[in-house]
Amino acid sequence: MDQLSPIRLHLLRAMYALMAIGLAITFWPSILMPSRLATGPNTVVLALLGAISLLAALGIRYPVKMIPVLLFELTWKVIWVLAFGVPAWRAGELDAYGSETLVNCLMGVVLVPLVLPWGYLVRQFLLLPADSWHFRRPKSAA
Repeated sequence: MDQLSPIRLHLLRAMYALMAIGLAITFWPSILMPSRLATGPNTVVLALLGAISLLAALGIRYPVKMIPVLLFELTWKVIWVLAFGVPAWRAGELDAYGSETLVNCLMGVVLVPLVLPWGYLVRQFLLLPADSWHFRRPKSAA
């Protein structure tokens, strides 16, 4: 069994708590009490970030099983920073929303890699054999 140290588990739980609480404070009021009924792109972002906050809360209880949530968080933030944040900043076109988003994303890009157990991830996702592509029927009790 591939065990993580208690310190690593506490770091993971702290990151999940930071995500869950930060997203809950920021986005759940708009989810629970929207200013108007709409179905635009902003509502998709609200729903997505609301889901991430709930999954992060679950990560406090199951820090290892919910590591893919942290990988997703890191991945989308790196993509946003590289594809949108930095180019807008370099062009001098970063508005107030973009500046705040860039700072928040950069915090995630720095903090999430610090808490992720990289050795564990390499062992679990790169060194272990892949799951089978074949369906195996369970053996029936005769």
